[in-house]
Amino acid sequence: MKALVLEKQLELSLRDIDLPTIIGPDDVKIKMHTVGICGSDIHYYEHGKIGQWEVKAPMVLGHEGAGTVIEVGENEKILSVGDRVCIEPQVVDKKSKEYKLGLYNYDQKVKFWATPPIHGCLAPEVVFPGDMVFKIPDHLSFAEGAMVEPLAVGMQGATKAKIIPGQIGLVMGCGPIGLVTALAALAGGCAQVYICDILSEKLKVCENYPNIIPIDLSKEDLAKRIMKDTGGWGVDRFFECSGAVKAYEAIFSCCSPGAHIVLIGNNAVPVPMNWAILFAKGLEFQTVHRYSHQYETSIRLLSSGQIDVKPLITETFNFDQSVEAFERAAEHRATDVKLQILVND
Repeated sequence: MKALVLEKQLELSLRDIDLPTIIGPDDVKIKMHTVGICGSDIHYYEHGKIGQWEVKAPMVLGHEGAGTVIEVGENEKILSVGDRVCIEPQVVDKKSKEYKLGLYNYDQKVKFWATPPIHGCLAPEVVFPGDMVFKIPDHLSFAEGAMVEPLAVGMQGATKAKIIPGQIGLVMGCGPIGLVTALAALAGGCAQVYICDILSEKLKVCENYPNIIPIDLSKEDLAKRIMKDTGGWGVDRFFECSGAVKAYEAIFSCCSPGAHIVLIGNNAVPVPMNWAILFAKGLEFQTVHRYSHQYETSIRLLSSGQIDVKPLITETFNFDQSVEAFERAAEHRATDVKLQILVND
């Protein structure tokens, strides 16, 4: 089957590769329609590894996918042939303690698409466990369905933030994850969410969302703006989505007493902490690693129109342009939010 294969660092091929085609009793086969390009896909392409996960053999990329069910296993009772679906790209062990506690995203034995050595979904068809495949309503496009995966990360962050309706949020970093986190925070009850970045071009997409307030860090002092707008109180919920060490400084200058801080952007280097302010303000910290049990909620919010991800989809490429699409994503254009690949019409 033809697929987009990462052969090794900085080498991509659109070629035939052996992938599973026979479904088990609990599986479904899906004709893929749309697959989004994630920052992790690009990181593997550019660097060949992320932390402990290293590309040591050719690997199919892609884990943000939506398509149509074309075959179901004999034990599958919820999904049917013809269902429009999106896929939560992790195979979980339902006997694990992590799963039983609702923490399966922390199970180190989870098999996550496009995480070495597990193949992803940038192929015409995939076979996957039916219990991790979710129906999407007819009025949602496949492009929106493929956005459920990144939105689930934002939803995990908003859930961990324990937002109280009417609170003010601040998101560091106006990339795809920062934007879906801001949308999830609004849906979770924030009255307004500030989002900041050092690249003004990234902030233009915020024009589509009246309650997301952009702050251009190349022109404005973040702490002064936040304190001015909040009457010296600070923000109630803080989401770090940039992965930049300097972003952590804003925790201590922009947060209110009792604020909840959610760390989403991964950082591979030590970060200095002002423990005196942390204790004096009673700041509470949470971290996000992927997500658990967020797909159904994310789909409902998209279906109701409470969250609109369509403005985040910058451009769509055909399947035969997959290598070109990844090369474009690797340019890291400030005006690109989400690039997607149309695998099948």
